[in-house]
Amino acid sequence: MTTATDNSSNPFSALTAGTGANSAASSASSSASQVTNAYNTFITLLTAQLQHQDPLNPTNTDTFTQELIQLSGVEQQLTTNQTLSSMNTDLTTITQANGLGYVGKTVTAGGSVAPVQNGQAQWDYTLDSAAQQVTLNVRDSNGVTVYSTTGDANSGQHKFSWNGTSSSGTTVTSGDYTLSVTATDANGNSVSTSTAMIGQVTGVDTSSGSTQLQIGDVTVPIANVTAIN
Repeated sequence: MTTATDNSSNPFSALTAGTGANSAASSASSSASQVTNAYNTFITLLTAQLQHQDPLNPTNTDTFTQELIQLSGVEQQLTTNQTLSSMNTDLTTITQANGLGYVGKTVTAGGSVAPVQNGQAQWDYTLDSAAQQVTLNVRDSNGVTVYSTTGDANSGQHKFSWNGTSSSGTTVTSGDYTLSVTATDANGNSVSTSTAMIGQVTGVDTSSGSTQLQIGDVTVPIANVTAIN
């Protein structure tokens, strides 16, 4: 059998081209399958080459060495793929376990939507500078303002709790509500504000591939949590 110097008899020529196309169009799992198939093909061809080589024209040692180097590279790639897959599984498990640790805890998270829990909805709001007038509006899921009041005008962070009673006297026991903060200074200029919701974590959802905390009916990415109260 002649040496495997021709690209058509060297499985790694096809592997090199296939891997590039595969990485652009296929998932990691299909890439690993392709590498595994190429590895098995290489072993088969190399074994047959050694068994059937012409004693008067043996395999060129340079080519043989190159093939061994290629074999080592494929083995390393297979090991790397398996290790990365295992690490991904471990990280997913750790993330899920981390999310479960929040259940039952009261957290503060960036956002303006908060659920009514235990008869109230809670927020933090922050003024970047002191204001002359601060108006707090609570809106329902349809965008209708159900409650309005004035807020603390000092610069910094402030807490606001709404007891679920609308301006018309109607009391709600559930639902998601949005707090909007409007602040102006003595000259009538707008003052920058930001809001954060406060609520008790009631569940964890990882179906999307990332950990989402369920706070009543509100879904909050775990990365948005800024404090555990």
